[in-house]
Amino acid sequence: MTTGTLIEASIEFPDNRLLIELCGEFDRNLTDIETRLGVQILRRGNVLSIHGEPAAQAEAKEVLESLYARLEQGRSVGEGDIDREFRMAPEAPAAGSDRQLEMFSGGKVEIKTRRKLVEPRTDAQKAYVKALFQNELAFGIGPAGTGKTYLAVAVGVNMFINGMVDKIILSRPAVEAGEKLGFLPGAMEDKVDPYMQPLYDALNDFLPGKQLAKLREEKVIEIAPLAFMRGRTLANAFVVLDEAQNATTMQMKMFLTRLGEGSRMVVTGDRTQIDLPRGVPSGLQDAERLLGNIPKISFNYFTSKDVVRHPLVAAIIEAYEKDSGGT
Repeated sequence: MTTGTLIEASIEFPDNRLLIELCGEFDRNLTDIETRLGVQILRRGNVLSIHGEPAAQAEAKEVLESLYARLEQGRSVGEGDIDREFRMAPEAPAAGSDRQLEMFSGGKVEIKTRRKLVEPRTDAQKAYVKALFQNELAFGIGPAGTGKTYLAVAVGVNMFINGMVDKIILSRPAVEAGEKLGFLPGAMEDKVDPYMQPLYDALNDFLPGKQLAKLREEKVIEIAPLAFMRGRTLANAFVVLDEAQNATTMQMKMFLTRLGEGSRMVVTGDRTQIDLPRGVPSGLQDAERLLGNIPKISFNYFTSKDVVRHPLVAAIIEAYEKDSGGT
């Protein structure tokens, strides 16, 4: 039915229970789609009618059908899933198969962990996850909130539970973020725990608490400051260096040369948040300069458009980038 220049499109969904989940509590999922596209979505029984301009109506129809397909597969639909549908460009399934890319089905990228299924929300995140599976050394560089560390830890857990690595090692430089924390009481683990908390948070999302505690007790999963990596050869391990912009050039060289047989390394950082003393060069920037042309080393970059935290985070990052001329 046509009303002026506006078009009404109807979609019938066979399972009313799934349709209720698709609409969300108080139709909040429909409201989200309406706000993003400037359409109106009305429900009549098992039919959703979309009113709006042709292009917007077609996109709304595509998003609704994709979200309903998720529900048919037994998966949930939330705000993050809607956000992903709008951010991700469609992609045809890749030809062939690879043991390391088994979770890439139907053009989608999915990371299975013990507690949840993790899906990239942007094209940059999707390319990054693929690079993590395809390369022995991968760099993820960009602002806070773009999922660099979260996705790297998720891939590490996936590789561990699938037997591709024997252990997970997560590390950060213990550098104060512009604050003098002073003397921290307790044993060594107590002193460094505040620096490592973001890594604990990510692991807790992917592994049950008791299993994580047992794996840490057995040293199968290690979380340690960068300085503790010296003198080690890390074989058959998935190793993540987080906040790498705060590693010095010598620390970065030391870390990268720990790579052992059967291991994967991921280095993440944000060049705009260097907390090293004035005049001390960042090892992350040197690594970009020196390693950019070496095969089997990938560099993936993120911008404020890839921020998946609160929408205000992206706006804040953009404001600071504009003020500094994008440097």
